[in-house]
Amino acid sequence: MSENGNTPTEELKSLYHEAAKRVHPDRSASDSDRSVREGLMIEANLAYEAGDEEALRRILAETEASAETGFRVEDGALESADAFRNDAEPIFQSWSQPEAIREVRIPHLGHLILLSAIAGMGFLFASVLMLIAVRFHAYGVYSATKAATDVHYILGEEAAIYLFTLVLSVAIFPLFWNKSFLAGLQWNGTTAMHLRGRLFGAAVVCFVLALVNGILLPGPEDTPIDKIFRTPGAAWLLFGFGVAVAPFFEEVLFRGFILPALCTACDWIGEQVTGRRPRRLFDNGHPRWSLPARVIASVLTSLPFALMHGEQTGHAFGPFLLLIGVSLVLCWTRLSTRSLAASTLVHASYNFLLFSLMLLGTGGFQHMDKM
Repeated sequence: MSENGNTPTEELKSLYHEAAKRVHPDRSASDSDRSVREGLMIEANLAYEAGDEEALRRILAETEASAETGFRVEDGALESADAFRNDAEPIFQSWSQPEAIREVRIPHLGHLILLSAIAGMGFLFASVLMLIAVRFHAYGVYSATKAATDVHYILGEEAAIYLFTLVLSVAIFPLFWNKSFLAGLQWNGTTAMHLRGRLFGAAVVCFVLALVNGILLPGPEDTPIDKIFRTPGAAWLLFGFGVAVAPFFEEVLFRGFILPALCTACDWIGEQVTGRRPRRLFDNGHPRWSLPARVIASVLTSLPFALMHGEQTGHAFGPFLLLIGVSLVLCWTRLSTRSLAASTLVHASYNFLLFSLMLLGTGGFQHMDKM
């Protein structure tokens, strides 16, 4: 039975079996060929789970096409159309033939730098708002020092930075990408909904890792985040913010911008060193990354993700190691499903499980001394 709850039709099964037979990675002739086949195999699996016959037909058509689509099938093997173009003489020559359009992999490091500049402006905007709030003694806060430890100001400043950055990003990046902001980041909410059961299972795995980590490598007591939690009313605010707000914005930053940009940078470096031509984009305009690029980028993305949360946990080794592991799971989810919504759902579900355990262990946040 497919993910949409319907029994697969014979036509769907036939299309899937034919696609799997043609593009299976075990039939690859080289590392670059395997990378292409792995991408097509993931597309075929997702299409089958979604019951999408048209998507499977497109995959079959892509393998049958020649230079125009980037691949041709010959004796059961996929060959690069770039090689085909180099070996074959054109049948027709025309002075009016248009030049090939250069394919741009997005988002890249330039886009990440632009996002950082926007976030910097968001930080200044949020700081001004906080100073205005202190000036009017909002929530009984009379100084910037007190505001730095007040949960309303902490979450308020984060929310202001997030919203400012999001609004400007939604307005600016489509001008460079020629597609909407979420489409450029491969949001793919439909894929996340189809795989929601498996994605929640990934969140459960992260939750179990957190429990084991807490036993084997417990963090220090009375960390900054613990102190904030003990502030009256803070636990519920953190619960809502940590489940409904933070996962989305953190995933946009780390798995929406940083991870793809680093994947593209790693592949670009490899292309410069080896002279290999860039991989063609998928039909939807998104990049095809090599396996080494995905592994390296996932590790490099996880380090700042863990460091960002380090202050909350007193920079303890155990929680830091856990955050690295959780981030690697989120990176794997994002890359394997090609859906930022999928990693966001795993992130939000993981936070929900952690807060729910805390809720139960403290009697509904009534006995925070039991944390």
